[in-house]
Amino acid sequence: MYKLLIRPLFFSSDPEQVHHFTFSMVRFLFKIPFIPSVFRALFVVEDQKLEREVFGLKFKNPVGLAAGFDKNAVLYNELANFGFGFIEIGTVTPIAQEGNPKKRIFRLIEDQGLINRMGFNNEGVETAITQLKKNKGKILIGGNIGKNTQTTPENYTADYLTCFNALHPYVDYFVLNVSCPNVGSHAKLNDKDYLLELISTVKTANKSYAKEKPILLKIAPDLNHVQLDEIIELVNETQLDGVIASNTSVDRSGLKASTSQLEAIGNGGLSGQPVKDKSTKVIKYLSEKSNKAFPIIGVGGIHSAKDALEKLDAGATLVQIYTGFIYEGPSLIKKINKAILKRS
Repeated sequence: MYKLLIRPLFFSSDPEQVHHFTFSMVRFLFKIPFIPSVFRALFVVEDQKLEREVFGLKFKNPVGLAAGFDKNAVLYNELANFGFGFIEIGTVTPIAQEGNPKKRIFRLIEDQGLINRMGFNNEGVETAITQLKKNKGKILIGGNIGKNTQTTPENYTADYLTCFNALHPYVDYFVLNVSCPNVGSHAKLNDKDYLLELISTVKTANKSYAKEKPILLKIAPDLNHVQLDEIIELVNETQLDGVIASNTSVDRSGLKASTSQLEAIGNGGLSGQPVKDKSTKVIKYLSEKSNKAFPIIGVGGIHSAKDALEKLDAGATLVQIYTGFIYEGPSLIKKINKAILKRS
């Protein structure tokens, strides 16, 4: 039904407008008393064999929603009824920002991908906290945090700390987003020395709380083996809790979209099927080279149960979807969980 009726309707309009319309529609629908139970009956798969204990947290199932979908934590209670095992909100920055100029999301339908240059558009950490106070406790929540675009390099770490301290009581784990290609001074955020400083500072802050929260690093799919070796060293040195592999890509090779179409779109991060193999290779390299020393959340191009199983076979402990959720609809979560059960 989704791919036959709903998706064609959605894909006939601007992606960002559709996103906001969908949020409004879902929030309206889920105010009707019986609707949440209907959605749970349709999409939720409950089985102890799906449960995963990862970095000290118990996940109902290993399929999550990646950051970027529910940026401001306004829909996670409703989305919990679609069968997710966890939901990552954000990227959240200290103060609200509009992000990059519109139009900034583009569909590559033939490639089953998206290009976006949103630029960390969000309503700021205080708005996220207001929304997270409405948490009904139905699902684990990750907090994906970043810096404001206008922040100067010497204050990057302060931005991350602001978000970390503010969100600490309200999320179950944190993700340091240092790999988004749509924010300024991207290069410094990938410098090993700076990452060492950032992670060490945030981990020190974490120790000041009675209950520490897991901290993960989200990395790009475009890193070479030398850079991935540095990530492994960094995780070992800082005792980071895990890695999310991967973010969007700046690579445009092998796309079915025409050169003129890509030039008209311009810069931005590529997601969906075109990054599937690239992200899987990153997961496999990190897992094998580190001897499975840390958990990996696999994300990038998961549009089917087979795609998810490939990520898990490559070494991922958990998986996340985003673009696949848009292209395939909510039934994708159930299909993945059923495929995992079938193999257990």
